Amino acid sequence: MRIRIATALLSTLALACGDDSATGMSASEGGTTGATESSTSGGEAGSDSVGSSGTTEATTTSTTATTAMTTGAGETETDGSTTAATGETGDLDMLLCGTEPPDGAEVAPPIPTFGGICPTIELGFLEGDDAAPNEIMTAGGPRRFAVVAPEDIADGEILPVIFMWHWLGGSAHDFYERSEVASAVEELRFVAVIPESKDDVLFKWPFTSLDTDERLEEEFAFFDDMLGCVDELFPIDANCVSSTGVSAGALFTGQLAGGRGEHLSSIMSLSGGVGGVVKPWTSSAHTMPAMVLWGGPKDFCVAVDFDETSKALEEGLEKDGHFVVECVHNCQHSTPPFDVPMGFPTFAPLWMFALDHPYWLDDGASPYSEAGGLPLGYPEWCAIGVGSSDIRVGECGPDECS
Repeated sequence: MRIRIATALLSTLALACGDDSATGMSASEGGTTGATESSTSGGEAGSDSVGSSGTTEATTTSTTATTAMTTGAGETETDGSTTAATGETGDLDMLLCGTEPPDGAEVAPPIPTFGGICPTIELGFLEGDDAAPNEIMTAGGPRRFAVVAPEDIADGEILPVIFMWHWLGGSAHDFYERSEVASAVEELRFVAVIPESKDDVLFKWPFTSLDTDERLEEEFAFFDDMLGCVDELFPIDANCVSSTGVSAGALFTGQLAGGRGEHLSSIMSLSGGVGGVVKPWTSSAHTMPAMVLWGGPKDFCVAVDFDETSKALEEGLEKDGHFVVECVHNCQHSTPPFDVPMGFPTFAPLWMFALDHPYWLDDGASPYSEAGGLPLGYPEWCAIGVGSSDIRVGECGPDECS
């Protein structure tokens, strides 16, 4: 039985800078390079791409991986009991995405239906081509996006969806390649949707006070249309649709939480936020768990003070009753210095957060709270609750905003 969690998930947080200055960041050692082969799907071809990797095997892999992560470096407990990062003990029933919601729980509304003809989806990226391969005619005209999914999907298996919004100087291909999304989706069993910015506004995505509400709504419609078309091809878990972004992409994720929160099960903001030059927080139609991570008091890039915007996001989330995990390092606008147990990918807790928090959780609830603390593998500078984390002390790499 395999005990692993995607040996190559995220060098994405190297991207926490607002431009291309982080391009020297490499993925975790031992990771596999994301596949560049693309497969055409849709209609009958789409059925062919849904293969025969049994549901039992996928579930066993995920459960085993979670157990390994929560028990520390290379150690697995057989009774399911783990020690949380706070020192408390409890049973961590993780990876709730893909499981049946309890009777009477609030479930997500149906996935939006695309009003046009969905493109034939190419998976990944065409070899030698950096452009996101899928084009869709949406509210603001033609837009491009990438889709990455497990090669073999079992009968009856349903897959979470994670949207990934790139940073200011990056692209969908950069996000795909540097976070090694291909191996991540295989290991953790989800569909990644990576939008390409339209590049018609100052900071790639419409989130500043200068961007019109109409332009923001256009981007929300792009989200709807991508989700609708992905749902046509894959067996999607409507109760596990999450959004994450880095820097500019995180600032847009904060807006998406308010604009399309009725479809989101969780969000992860990596040096993002609201307020200041960014549009303010808008209350969400659904109370969703959120991870808010930034580089501390000196996290500043271009015109955004990410310390202030991240705290403003937390304030809005807390006021509206959202569960929050706060992570604050001291490395400004640069790669967070994660230190997880040996054998695990450097940024594993980020994807695990999304997969641990389905839509149907009670408002403000989290399996982490029920277990008495964060799973082992989360850094010591992460904690449950706004203002509860201790800012990391230690050396950092260079600030990556230039």
